[in-house]
Amino acid sequence: MQNPPSVQELLIRRTPGHSLEQAFYTSDAIFQMDLEQIFYREWLFAIPAAQLVKKGAYATHQVGAYRVILVRGQDNEIRAFHNTCRHRGSVLCKASGGQVAKLVCPYHQWTYELDGRLLWARDMGPEFDASKHGLKTVHCRQVAGLVYICLADVPPDFDDFAQTVHPYLEVHDLENAKVAHQSTIVENGNWKLVWENNRECYHCAGNHPSLCRTYPEDPSITGVSADGTFPDKVEAHFTRMEAGGAPSRFKMAQDGQYRVARMPLLDGAQSYTMDGKIAVQKRLGRVPYLDAGTLLQFHYPTTWNHFLTDHSITFRVTPISATQTQVTTTWLVHKDAVEGVDYDLKNLTTVWEHTNDEDRQVVEDNQQGINSPAYQPGPYSPTHEDGVIQFANWYCDTIGRRLGTDKIAAE
Repeated sequence: MQNPPSVQELLIRRTPGHSLEQAFYTSDAIFQMDLEQIFYREWLFAIPAAQLVKKGAYATHQVGAYRVILVRGQDNEIRAFHNTCRHRGSVLCKASGGQVAKLVCPYHQWTYELDGRLLWARDMGPEFDASKHGLKTVHCRQVAGLVYICLADVPPDFDDFAQTVHPYLEVHDLENAKVAHQSTIVENGNWKLVWENNRECYHCAGNHPSLCRTYPEDPSITGVSADGTFPDKVEAHFTRMEAGGAPSRFKMAQDGQYRVARMPLLDGAQSYTMDGKIAVQKRLGRVPYLDAGTLLQFHYPTTWNHFLTDHSITFRVTPISATQTQVTTTWLVHKDAVEGVDYDLKNLTTVWEHTNDEDRQVVEDNQQGINSPAYQPGPYSPTHEDGVIQFANWYCDTIGRRLGTDKIAAE
């Protein structure tokens, strides 16, 4: 019986412009490799800062084997720590979020300040040095109200991304946002299938009736424009928005990890609602036009986002297993917007509640088909799925570089 091909062999024999081989979507070993080579090494979107409003507010998050606490300190700074006590390793915070004065281990009540310092540990003897037993930190950075973490000992550069996207995000004023609603679903599909589905609208007409009321299927808007050129209508939109003080022109990282662009919605559409009108009267941000469309931002491997003229929506992708992925969606509105007065929650969330559930179904159908022994990689549409091609190339290039496949292929 032949041994299965290695990841390096699968990457070298990959057919460009085609979906990946079955093992990339089903193998537990490749899933573990994805965690180790990507999720444990890259900057990951964690939460919008508005999720932690008060000092002592915390949220927990799990990425693979790592449990993390994000907490707003007494100095108003958001920090991240490994969610494990420095005594005997117990989980400190078991809830998904809450409010605390200090971080107290439920096992033996070791007590930590919100900045991670160990304040109290009972009966540890005269030689015990509390300063050496503070919580282990996780790298944590913010850009314009979005919080990112990195689990690596030495994180990759964050400044280039932050400097690029900050002007685009700053006009959306996320520091003055609050969470209107948050939903979390589990899609029974590999995380790469979740991303591939997100990176195209080839499937939209047949699957997303609510979204298609406002969001265009035009691949020049939904795709990545590898050469950086756009139709006159989109160029005119960029020009008008930038003249109004809202940075809009398409920018993509050199390695393809992130992209930002402010794209128009369908003619007459203002926001993601069933009637196409704005959902929130007390608008979030300083974008001057109701028809400004949506600022689209993705950052692999964990987030895509929509920043609109009245509210903003963040999405977080977290792999659970080779065939399960958690997707968390957060709707942000102005902190002074009053539900029932300035917005109706159902009107605000219906389009993406529908779309998320529809996406869950198509991803799960995709996964089930790929599980079949009959599956073989098929070609992507260069017109409608250039965004999928771009994602697959980023993934394969990243994995290949870290496994040395690029060097093997060059020999």
